[in-house]
Amino acid sequence: MRFTLGVLAVFVALGLADRHVELTGQLGLGVATWAVLAAALWGLPMERRVQTLLVVGVATCMEVVGSILWGVYTYRLHNLPLFVPPGHGLVYLAGISLSQTSLVRARPRAFIWLVTVCAAAWGLLGLTALPRFDLGGAIGVSVFLFFLWKGRAPVIYGGVFFVVLFLELWGTAVGLWQWHAVTPGLGLPMGNPPSGAMSGYVLFDIVAIAVTGWLLRRLRARGPEAPAAEPASSHSPAADRAARRAGAALRGAMRAAFARS
Repeated sequence: MRFTLGVLAVFVALGLADRHVELTGQLGLGVATWAVLAAALWGLPMERRVQTLLVVGVATCMEVVGSILWGVYTYRLHNLPLFVPPGHGLVYLAGISLSQTSLVRARPRAFIWLVTVCAAAWGLLGLTALPRFDLGGAIGVSVFLFFLWKGRAPVIYGGVFFVVLFLELWGTAVGLWQWHAVTPGLGLPMGNPPSGAMSGYVLFDIVAIAVTGWLLRRLRARGPEAPAAEPASSHSPAADRAARRAGAALRGAMRAAFARS
């Protein structure tokens, strides 16, 4: 839980600092965020490192498509800030950290129900009470809830949900990025942020977990075969002692035979 709170503190600091810098300062923030991610990965199992880096890679590709090419949302300087890719890795690790707290591990199903109620309530508010009508977000919530109940790692998805909830509310509040009112090309009205924003993060997680499992299976299958075991008698201490005694007895018998002759 402390790690999750630490990641949220990093996001708060990024939001406060980014408002006062231009491109050069933003590059410095990106370098610092990459350093934080590298420190967070230090000491983790190889599988978790690979998953996190895959999340970073997939999320960065989707950021380029969603923000730069499609224009669904726009960052403050109309670019892709350098701190965004490692930020996705930190979101993933923070979500896992939250999902591994003792309270969640003791009541995982209750935790999933809590996530379900919060996500559904957010989606419903976007259709009824929030300032911007959020049809696109409601669709995203439906996708998220499907994977939450049918996916392979629902507790991790739930942990990521709460981290993304904070990140989206904070990021849009301080102006790190803004979601457009209508999805370009689709005409779907969206909130700022849309309630379904977490569905994209869950898709990143699903890809990372699946691809990591596939990669590790391939690596194990290609691993060097164990050398064939040699016969036990060739290295058996008992057999060696028996052979020495037999040899000594044979030499003694030959000396006795020669002495008689």
